[in-house]
Amino acid sequence: MAPLLALATEFLKAGQPADAIAPLRDAALLQPSNAVIQHDLGLACLEVGRVPDAIAALQRAVASNPRYTDAHFRLGIALEKLGDIGGALTAYDSATKLLPSLTEAWFRAGALVYTLGHVGEAIGRFRRAAATGGRTSFGRLGKARALVIEDRNQEAEQVLREMLVADPWNAMAYDLLGSVLSELGRFDEARACFERTVAIAPMLAGSYYDLVRCRPVTNGDNGLLQAMQAALATPGLELGQRQRVHLAIGKAAEDLGDYSLAMQHFDAADAVRRSAAAFDSAAFSNLIDRLIARCTLEFITRAPELASRDATPVLIIGMPRSGTTLVEQIVSMHPEVGAGGELNFWNLRLAGWHGSGADEDAFLTKAAADYLGVLRAIAPTAARVTDKMPFNFLWAGLIHVAFPRASIIHCRRAAIDTALSIHQTHFHPTMPFPTGGAELAAYFRDYQRLIDHWRSVLPADRFIEVDYEDLTHAPEPVIRRIIAACGLAWHDACLRPESNPRAIKTPSKWQTRQPIYRSSVERWRRYEPWLGPLRALVDDGSEPDPDITRP
Repeated sequence: MAPLLALATEFLKAGQPADAIAPLRDAALLQPSNAVIQHDLGLACLEVGRVPDAIAALQRAVASNPRYTDAHFRLGIALEKLGDIGGALTAYDSATKLLPSLTEAWFRAGALVYTLGHVGEAIGRFRRAAATGGRTSFGRLGKARALVIEDRNQEAEQVLREMLVADPWNAMAYDLLGSVLSELGRFDEARACFERTVAIAPMLAGSYYDLVRCRPVTNGDNGLLQAMQAALATPGLELGQRQRVHLAIGKAAEDLGDYSLAMQHFDAADAVRRSAAAFDSAAFSNLIDRLIARCTLEFITRAPELASRDATPVLIIGMPRSGTTLVEQIVSMHPEVGAGGELNFWNLRLAGWHGSGADEDAFLTKAAADYLGVLRAIAPTAARVTDKMPFNFLWAGLIHVAFPRASIIHCRRAAIDTALSIHQTHFHPTMPFPTGGAELAAYFRDYQRLIDHWRSVLPADRFIEVDYEDLTHAPEPVIRRIIAACGLAWHDACLRPESNPRAIKTPSKWQTRQPIYRSSVERWRRYEPWLGPLRALVDDGSEPDPDITRP
């Protein structure tokens, strides 16, 4: 036993975790209940990317010694890498219960719960990281992340800049600062931060995704495409980072006019996502069936009997990449409107919804009161507050029952253009949503089926539809219709959405800062030879637009 551990220790001290695995494994076979050996074996496996082996060893470590803080913490890291968000959170919580001053565990847990949409909980954990970490890197990062979530971007920028003076080689700080600056529309500064991120930390190559979205890539960006292609060969590059690099290369290739290369990498990114998380098309279709069966015209007309009479909510719904961000920018330019961004309230509140029940009326009444509280916290004095969560298209009927005076704006865009844009965009793997292939085509058909139902049962003055193609062709009449549908007096500022000063947190950061443009209409034609299963979405709605100049 002693020689095995001595050999393993020698390898670990020399920075050779791969060589330490064999002696540690042999030692663990001799003493399977030795938590320290199991921990060290798990750590070595984790460092060389053998994540399932790391998880197994670390689980044995915490089973042998439930009070082994480091084992819980590193088990959280391993589970996070595997995509097991719930398991990772449990492990991080166990670590912080044992050692409340474990700053990095608070920070990592905060990042995870934020991706799940639990905003208040995320802020709380980031603040615990700040409180326990003080002026350490993860303490400052926690403080900055909390400020960003609270839309206090200028304060977050100050924290990060002070941090980088003290720690100029902190890639995570550069990456977060780049995100803050890009949300504020300061794209040149943001791009420099992302360049610094990947230079310092090749394992954060996914930052190329944000870098190429700071502006179009040109022939003047010497070596950028080659650098991103080389990044794919980085040893141990995590799947999430790899996916984002593929998407970045695809975007750069598109900007440079190489659509074949672009689609190769968009397809590769989708393949990476599929390998990490499968989408259950049958279960989604069943959900659509249940929503249509429950939300009949008779059910919808019951709305005034139990609902809030408040007209504050303006819900902007549709498929992702259908123009929801643009519409929110337009509406929130009105001085009487507050912008809520993408609120996960209804997705969380209605998760696991199965239809009618004895307590349904009380449930919706309580949900309406809670939702109004969320909106009022965002903009206490606004007449209207937007919520541009696209996936609220699932719950439009139920939301109308809760808020019959709310405005629901459905954003439509040609199916194939929408699907292609989805295929080119990064969505967090925890989001149950396909990004390509036959699954995306099927998802789109189910979405259309549900929207057809909402159109037939919701009042026309509450369910307003906006076509992206019409909005970009003749903005003013469409914008006037949108503002009137929200019950607001006309205001000329709504014609200038590119002037909206608010931070943009969606992938459309650069595009949203530009005047309304038409170049995204019929983009699919550039990719016609390589559409694959998405070709099923090419229909009569994708006939040539005479106002579009072919690439």
